[in-house]
Amino acid sequence: MTPEGHAALSAELAALKAERPKISQEIGVAREHGDLKENAEYHAAKEKQGLCEARIAEIEDKLSRAEVIDPSTLSGDRVKFGAIVELEDMDNGKVVTYRLVGPDESDIKEGKLSITSPVARALVGKEVGDEVRVQAPGGVRNYEVSDVRWG
Repeated sequence: MTPEGHAALSAELAALKAERPKISQEIGVAREHGDLKENAEYHAAKEKQGLCEARIAEIEDKLSRAEVIDPSTLSGDRVKFGAIVELEDMDNGKVVTYRLVGPDESDIKEGKLSITSPVARALVGKEVGDEVRVQAPGGVRNYEVSDVRWG
């Protein structure tokens, strides 16, 4: 996981923990409305609490097992975690750039590609000039690695 991904998960965890008192208050207010069997507000608040607690547990687990790797301290000519990789589609000449990140911080719209994705797995270990064939949902894609950089 990159430092940015770790910070984002830590911020989400803090926000969820800050939400706990508000959810407890919602449960208390809903409980005062009477019969709990037919109290939709109470059940909704309890469900919200359950989802919140499950997400807190999930994030705490991920953070406790995370290995934070700062890509700015890495170097080399081969593609690996944290690399910024520029690819040229050999079929249409279109150039795309991706940073290989952990699964929890991937966002294709921001050019962050999960290290576990088929494209990233095909790229790992490649160098500038290497050709890569990737089986995508729309068929086989052929790329050439144009650049590998760090930072």
